[in-house]
Amino acid sequence: MSNKQKTTRKKNGQPTLKLRQRISIKKLLRLLFSRMVVVGVLIFLQFLLLMALLVGFRNQVMYAYPTMVVLSVIVSVWVVTGEDNPAYKLSWVLVISVVPVFGGLFYILFGNKRVPDDLKIRIQQFYDATIQRITPEDGCHDNLEAEDEQLGMQAKYIHNVSGFPVWDGTQADYLPIGEAFFEALKMELMQAKRFIFMEYFIVQEGKMWDPIFEILKRKSAEGVEVRFLYDDVGTLQTLPNNYKTVLEKAGIKTAVFNPFRPHLNIAMNYRDHRKITIIDGNVGFCGGINLADEYINAYAKHGHWKDTAVLLRGSGVWNLTLMYLMMWQFTTTVETDFDRYRPTQDFPSDGYVQPFGDSPLDNLNVSENAYMQIINRATRYVYITTPYLILDNEMITALSMAAQSGVDVRIITPHIADKWYVHMVTRSYYSQLIKAGVKIYEYTPGFIHAKMFTSDDKVAIVGTTNMDYRSFYLHFECGVSFYNSSVAGDVRDDFLKTLQACQRVTLEEMVQQPLARRALAKLLRLMAPLM
Repeated sequence: MSNKQKTTRKKNGQPTLKLRQRISIKKLLRLLFSRMVVVGVLIFLQFLLLMALLVGFRNQVMYAYPTMVVLSVIVSVWVVTGEDNPAYKLSWVLVISVVPVFGGLFYILFGNKRVPDDLKIRIQQFYDATIQRITPEDGCHDNLEAEDEQLGMQAKYIHNVSGFPVWDGTQADYLPIGEAFFEALKMELMQAKRFIFMEYFIVQEGKMWDPIFEILKRKSAEGVEVRFLYDDVGTLQTLPNNYKTVLEKAGIKTAVFNPFRPHLNIAMNYRDHRKITIIDGNVGFCGGINLADEYINAYAKHGHWKDTAVLLRGSGVWNLTLMYLMMWQFTTTVETDFDRYRPTQDFPSDGYVQPFGDSPLDNLNVSENAYMQIINRATRYVYITTPYLILDNEMITALSMAAQSGVDVRIITPHIADKWYVHMVTRSYYSQLIKAGVKIYEYTPGFIHAKMFTSDDKVAIVGTTNMDYRSFYLHFECGVSFYNSSVAGDVRDDFLKTLQACQRVTLEEMVQQPLARRALAKLLRLMAPLM
């Protein structure tokens, strides 16, 4: 070893300060030249150029200033009379009021969620192509309605607005932690014979993804059709820029959802937040767990990571397959013969399952409304876990009314934040809910990422939808509803077990927070719909 090499390491093998500095510089350079930073800078430069043009226009034309103000007034009227959520409207009217010269233009560029006509047509075509694969004979809604009229109404709502029916003939297993999901996923992937479909928001090389990737490569070499779909923004900081090529060289058909490009438009906000795996049409996974090491506690990113998923076998997997193929066609524009991927097996079940999808482009908040139906129909209890608790007025009212009616409403959120400002907004809702009788708990070992509802031992939802504006209004999401199923009891039991590792938040604790912190939380809460 040269003298130079000797000076860079201590005798115990640890890097010296000089070597650590070199590593830090390399990491900094890698970050500065990453696609996230480059695209972000290009977007910012576009924004600065637009502002410069507007300022120049204002200085040259005496009518420019009043024209821009009039535009902002018109846009404010448009926002207030529109169909968006009231909190979303309020946030934008505030922005426009604070900067009346540019506020109207800001909304047109970043806030107007109107979908272009050509995109609407394309979406409708793919939706029709998917739903027409569901025949009147599919599902068993009448059986569920005969057992429980209230549950039948909830299942009918999801079916009517999303197109996905309720099923029996489906075995369901609840997976209460990422490590259990990881082992089950590997086992099922290794048994694939015909095809593997995977769709995830976050993928990162490491102890979780690397062995899964090896299985996918091996299965592809064996002749199994392997497709992988991931969100570009979700993986922007976790995968190399050329990772699509890496997967394709391994024989994996790959699609990247809504690539992150330097465009000033609202479309970049629409993300694929779903987590789905389908194997041979007969096995399906769904839940909150992405493919990165923190999800299996391979390292403590935010303390202990608590997350959940479900494993389905049988007829109900068809809903997940349809969701996946619709998103694949939407992303690639390549048509697929759906019928090749139908389930070929039924399994014994002790209840009913209804996997469903939720799109931000149809103005139907399926997930939020399904959550509120559970709350509104509860008679004994509603237990909820969510990493983010950023609520609109409708959800606050539903939770408060349930608690005030004597329903035991309990919510678990993280104690250790992944984003300080989001956690601050989450905590800003505590006082109002606690005053109404809702019990709030924080998961003290770390971060709870699970998104679950369960009520009265007979209904539950496990899926990908957080209780925040982004999930309800801007993300493609999915979930599985369970009716008269043992999974509802499994979720309840896991909730109560998790509660033992939580601390209850009191009203006194919230009132005693420093005034400056409470003020900042209220300001952030006002802007929450725009985050």
